[in-house]
Amino acid sequence: MTERPSVLFVCVHNAGRSQMAAGYLEALGGGRVEVRSAGSAPADQVNPAAVEAMAEEGIDLAAAAPKVLTTEAVQASDVVITMGCGDACPIFPGKRYEDWALEDPAGKGVESVRPIRDDIKRRVVELLASLGIEPVDAR
Repeated sequence: MTERPSVLFVCVHNAGRSQMAAGYLEALGGGRVEVRSAGSAPADQVNPAAVEAMAEEGIDLAAAAPKVLTTEAVQASDVVITMGCGDACPIFPGKRYEDWALEDPAGKGVESVRPIRDDIKRRVVELLASLGIEPVDAR
């Protein structure tokens, strides 16, 4: 693994779960992890309820935009975390893959997104620990 590990979060629309996970990893990783997120079928915009839920945590996703999953992004990442994208993710030998079974926040209000957000935060803290990185502020 490189000195600065890289993590790619993948979900179908890259509008909710993967964006929240990337936001947490950016914030809690304190620049010690290269963070990417993408979707197999990206949405037009990030889920407004996800943006609102993350803003409550002091993480601004307002400028985030869904990106299409590329083979290059997977190849450039040490850890690939999928969130309900099934077989859409290309698999490369030597990569660490994890599948996080998370409820899809699409179409849900912020009240329903908060528990998903909190689950993602817990998993990101565990991911950092597995990479040997102490979270900056795990509130």
